[in-house]
Amino acid sequence: MIPYGKQDIEQHDIDAVVEVLKSDFLTQGPYVPKLEKLIASNVNAAEAVATNSATSALHVACLSLGLSKGDYIWTSPISFVASANCGLYCGACVDFIDIDSETYNICPHALAKKLESAKLDNRLPKILVAVHLTGQSCNMEQIRRLCNIYGVRIIEDASHAIGGRYQDYPIGCCRYCDITVFSFHPVKIITTGEGGMATTNNLELANRMRLLRSHGITRRNEDLTNERDGPWYYEQQELGYNYRMTDIHAALGISQLKRLQEFVSRRNELALRYDKLLSDLPVLTPWQHPDCYSARHLYIVRIPNDSSKISRDEVFLEMINQGISVNVHYIPIHTQPFYKKMGFQENDFPNSIKYYQEAITLPLFPSLTEKEQNYIVSSLKRALNQ
Repeated sequence: MIPYGKQDIEQHDIDAVVEVLKSDFLTQGPYVPKLEKLIASNVNAAEAVATNSATSALHVACLSLGLSKGDYIWTSPISFVASANCGLYCGACVDFIDIDSETYNICPHALAKKLESAKLDNRLPKILVAVHLTGQSCNMEQIRRLCNIYGVRIIEDASHAIGGRYQDYPIGCCRYCDITVFSFHPVKIITTGEGGMATTNNLELANRMRLLRSHGITRRNEDLTNERDGPWYYEQQELGYNYRMTDIHAALGISQLKRLQEFVSRRNELALRYDKLLSDLPVLTPWQHPDCYSARHLYIVRIPNDSSKISRDEVFLEMINQGISVNVHYIPIHTQPFYKKMGFQENDFPNSIKYYQEAITLPLFPSLTEKEQNYIVSSLKRALNQ
């Protein structure tokens, strides 16, 4: 099977991990802070906080911004469930903004309308999680302007987007948000095996996330008295979590980071080649906003269900039969059984539903060969009866 995505591991990645395994530190050693500094420098952010997953990073990001019971958090229905679940972990109420039909990201017009209505109902969100689907940034300038009007804090869920740019600024620089979160899962742009990272330009937020990722415990407190302040001393200041990244994972991330631009460049090269190869087929290829340079985590095409002779579901199964492990990103969060129990109806966000009914993710990863890509396209053509 040709997978829809996979990691790209070379010998230097293996050597980096082995070096840690032979060292004195496997968990909390020098590699995690080194990776944090490298990521912060790479995206032009002041601070970076490593965690054991992007989900963990989203959780501590919400907590650091004060999200709690009775608050509201909004995000996109077209994302992995973690983009919404992070709010539930804090006891907040979750709601969604429908997507733009071209970018598949949060629609600023829908956001403006919903913010105006929420203001009247006294139900404004404390946090908006803006998801950069496939690696293409949301319209962050417009989103920031709207959120400033209503005092809403912003987290950019850039799990797909490290190495991308918006208005020629690196995604993660936090120019239009409070915190940005990256994922280093194996199918993402670079991997640490499992891992995440939160970047911010606010030292207070960074320090709170660091505290929360490690049980709420610190070994440093300027208020400690001399009687208690020994080298052994630690104290729990908040109810935190064990969300730390290990040095093993960080070493792999440091090695992978050296190839970040190579990976993103190759993904864009393959995506543009898909655009050309698919131009004569009855599918909608991804539209790219001129303000964005996408990290191209996913290549999603749409098979219009109002004009095609064959459905997305039929194409999906035929592609699987031909040895191509296509996927669908994502089932709208509000249609999941857990969220339906909260009262969400399928047609609450019509653009998201229409997108889901038509979307199919084709394989895209740096080691994908042109021969494999040609086979994918010819298989898609056969599946479409072209």
